[in-house]
Amino acid sequence: MATEVKVPDIGDFDDVPVVAVLVKEGDKIEKEDPLIELESDKATMEVPSSHAGTVKEMKLKEGDTAQEGTVILLIEEADEGGGDSGDASGGGEEEEKEEKAEAKGGGQEGYGDGGQKSQSAAPEPQSNTVVDTGSDKFHASPSVRAFARHVDVDLRQVNGTGRKGRILREDVEKALKAQSGGQAAAGGKGAQGGMGIPPIPEVDFSKFGPVENVEMTRIQKISGPALHRSWLNIPHVTHNEDANIDVTDDYRKELDTQAKEEGYRVTLLSFVVKASVSALKTHWQFNSSLHPDGDKLIRKNFYNIGFAADTPNGLMVPVIKDADKKGIVEISKELGDLSAAARDGKLKGDDMKGATFTISSLGGIGGTSFTPIVNAPEVAILGLTKYWMKPIWNGEEFVPQKTLPMSLSYDHRAIDGALAAKFAARLAYLMADPRRLML
Repeated sequence: MATEVKVPDIGDFDDVPVVAVLVKEGDKIEKEDPLIELESDKATMEVPSSHAGTVKEMKLKEGDTAQEGTVILLIEEADEGGGDSGDASGGGEEEEKEEKAEAKGGGQEGYGDGGQKSQSAAPEPQSNTVVDTGSDKFHASPSVRAFARHVDVDLRQVNGTGRKGRILREDVEKALKAQSGGQAAAGGKGAQGGMGIPPIPEVDFSKFGPVENVEMTRIQKISGPALHRSWLNIPHVTHNEDANIDVTDDYRKELDTQAKEEGYRVTLLSFVVKASVSALKTHWQFNSSLHPDGDKLIRKNFYNIGFAADTPNGLMVPVIKDADKKGIVEISKELGDLSAAARDGKLKGDDMKGATFTISSLGGIGGTSFTPIVNAPEVAILGLTKYWMKPIWNGEEFVPQKTLPMSLSYDHRAIDGALAAKFAARLAYLMADPRRLML
């Protein structure tokens, strides 16, 4: 009897595109093995299997859409005594053990010379040449399939050196090297994704001292390609501006004293959010996006402010919706609630969707300026660092002034330098006196 495996609760997502299918009919999978990859406008998520067994029928393919309750596949569950019968032995867990054992080759996996020896000792019937097997039938665990998809290697063109021809991670890495070498020889395009950018040379750091491979967090794996895409596609320019916050910070401290008694905090970021909304209304271009045809700007008449939150698992960007309709107290409470949810891993998908402008604050960590990367399809992002006491000449003498450095990065296709200077000056003007935020 086949069992339906469905998309679990993935938050407030509807009709999310399926960007990758990680298994195929006939594959043996374990519980929690990734089945498909869904991609919203803010994040990519793998959907794990709720059962172990053999895939009998796929119900979704790349390009389909899914939501909670959508049937992914039909699975014939493994028998308690010894699993399903079939041409391949063992499930995903056994496959992983096989891969590790074969990759070791007597040394330590992926560490020092042991990893190098295991690769050289493996049989290489085709040297580094990648051969098209001419078939969709190949044996690889879900983790290897996911890795191959991540580095854009077609498993049909990989020679498997594992038991019974199983494709190991090392086989994919070898195919990637061959593929990258061919690209470089053909047109100067390296492993960094084309565009004429030469690849970064590989270095065996173990020759110089002890090393270890540390897995990146899932958030880093997801956000890395998005940041890389934005940096390559957007002509970034950064404008730096200082804001006098003497009066505003004094007022903030008054509000914060009362807020502590009620269980929340009022930070300077609340005022920056409010000031940003006012500046966005004056200079709407910063609240826009480039139209896909490249000839127009999409003007947005709503104000959703994203803010970068540092969490144990990496950087996340919750969004304060309709920030123009909220006061300092409400914004402060929402900042606290969203930040806590981000740290605890309880943010919902909808909490990170729909931003029109983003603020990245380093708060009390330090720094004087930096270049934040525009979060496409937005066209601007504001970076904040620690405020400092600076001597400012008032025409007669130097006076101490609490100064907030602001770094405004923008897409030069949508915004020119003069407009950026006006926007930053407007922000500084608003931050100098909290009464201006009420207008």
